[in-house]
Amino acid sequence: MAQKNTKKDYNSSKSNNGEIRAKKHLGQHFLKDEIIAERIGDTLSLDGYTNVLEIGPGMGVLTKYLIKKEVNVIAMDLDSESIKYLKGNYPNENLEILEADFLKYDLSQIFGKEQFAITGNFPYNISTQIVFKMLENKERIPEFTGMFQKEVAQRICEKEGSKAYGILSLLTQAFYEAEYLFTVPPAVFNPPPKVDSGVIRLKRKADYSIPCDEKFFFRVVKTAFQQRRKTLRNSLKSFGLSNSIKEDIIFGKRPEQLSVSEFIALTQKLENDTISTDQ
Repeated sequence: MAQKNTKKDYNSSKSNNGEIRAKKHLGQHFLKDEIIAERIGDTLSLDGYTNVLEIGPGMGVLTKYLIKKEVNVIAMDLDSESIKYLKGNYPNENLEILEADFLKYDLSQIFGKEQFAITGNFPYNISTQIVFKMLENKERIPEFTGMFQKEVAQRICEKEGSKAYGILSLLTQAFYEAEYLFTVPPAVFNPPPKVDSGVIRLKRKADYSIPCDEKFFFRVVKTAFQQRRKTLRNSLKSFGLSNSIKEDIIFGKRPEQLSVSEFIALTQKLENDTISTDQ
């Protein structure tokens, strides 16, 4: 008999190894379409790395395609039911199954010091946090692919000039080339979400260093977009702009009008302005 739904468990997926409940508080929607799962697995180029971290494997629909490749796979999930199911159904010498919370996990503990890619069907409720943590560890992550809520996937890949372009787009594209690959309808999930999903690929730039202080760059971007309707002259007042820098044409623009390279140039101007006003 199927288990009764609760606030945390809104559906269940039956298998030969029992039931795995899709838990609302974990943002779980189990992908059930094998073709789409294989397509997501094939988004990885496997260029320059032999290790893959899968986040939120659930019942392993994507995992089964990853372990067919010549890579070492770690499947990480904080759902103990999923972990038990995976261990019972996917014993494989190139697969490690890890019960852990990605957002809290020290990534220096996996794959030694080697490079690794990240992929997965990411829980909607933490997907942007996953991207930001990936950026914190970009030195080890040459590629990142996976499925998001379509709106978030589009935002990550959006270019300047769009209302969807923002902090997530700009900080990601400062270090990675972003590509929106394909859309996935709700019907291929159990339970189906209320929105479409989108699959993306991020490939780290050959030179992913930026010619300004990285922490200061992040601060400039976040401060500018907190008041995105204002011109930079007004949204960046807290930086103590000198009278001379305020006259620069770039400060008459709004943040969504600036490309990644222009935001880097803006950060450099602010760095130099801070130096000159301190003297």
